[in-house]
Amino acid sequence: MTAYDEAMRLALDEARAAVDSDDVPIGAVVLDLHGDVVGRGRNAREATGDPTAHAEIVALRSAAAVVGDGWRLTGCTLVVTLEPCTMCAGALVLARVARLVYGPDDPKAGAAGSLWDVVRDPRLNHRPEVVGGVLADESSALLREFFAARRAEPLR
Repeated sequence: MTAYDEAMRLALDEARAAVDSDDVPIGAVVLDLHGDVVGRGRNAREATGDPTAHAEIVALRSAAAVVGDGWRLTGCTLVVTLEPCTMCAGALVLARVARLVYGPDDPKAGAAGSLWDVVRDPRLNHRPEVVGGVLADESSALLREFFAARRAEPLR
């Protein structure tokens, strides 16, 4: 058990809700300095037709509206059910998120150490702390079930 299990469970709840709109089940929450949830997000690309509607981006936008420091999320923690892609890793760096917590690595698109390491690139002016592997088995199982169900469906 880690200090972030409870927050990851909230992110997993968001991920499960994404399936209702036929989106890949990835969820995210943003915690403030006190550990309170100030933003939530789930994949919504299919639901909105927006290619940038990844769970992390949705959660960061939600948190920015609540925190009230413009676009800066200084001191906040982003908790997401899968290692972020390059777009999302770049966004959390630009938002000045203090800490990234994620579930399983994403060897196909991960940008927090698996394929690329955007979040720890020494050339950037901000590098968040990174904690990976939190409730990774639960996240991985959810993704496997989603894609297995899609492969079992007849072609449309």
